Amino acid sequence: MADKRGALAALCALLLTGCGPAVAGTPKPLTITDTERALVSGYFDNLNKAGTAGVDKQRELLRETQHPDFEDDDCELPEGTLRVVPTLATLRLDADWTPPEQDEHPRGVVFVVAVTLTLFQEGTEIGSQIGSQHVVLLNGRAYGFAPCITRK
Repeated sequence: MADKRGALAALCALLLTGCGPAVAGTPKPLTITDTERALVSGYFDNLNKAGTAGVDKQRELLRETQHPDFEDDDCELPEGTLRVVPTLATLRLDADWTPPEQDEHPRGVVFVVAVTLTLFQEGTEIGSQIGSQHVVLLNGRAYGFAPCITRK
C-alpha cells in the first residue's frame, strides 16, 4: 500500500512541476473576482425573484437580460416559471463557448456554472434537472440566454 501511495505522490509531483514545454504569451489570471461572482449570483437571484412574482414578470426579466448580441424573438419559453439555483463553487470562465446554432462568441466575459433548474406551473413543481448555464458579463451587467423550448 505504501508503494502505491509513493507512486501516486510522485505522479502528483510530476504533474504539478509542469514537465512540458514552456508556453509563449502573457499569462492571464484565471481567478474570478468577487464582483464577477456577485454579478452572476445576482443574475440568478433576480431571475428567481421575478419567478415568484409570476410568469409575466419572469418573462419580462428574461427579455431584459437576454444578451444584446443574441436577442431572439422566435424563442418560445416554457409554460410556467423557472427556479434556477447555481452551484457557485463550479463557476468558471468559458472563453470558447458560442450559443447553440451560432458561429460567434458573445461579447463580454463568458462564465458557465452548474445549475439545478426547476419548472413550476401554477405553483406546482413539474420537473427538475441539473445542467449548466452560461452567463455573460458585459459593461458591468449580467446577461443570459433564455431557455427556449422551441423556435416559432
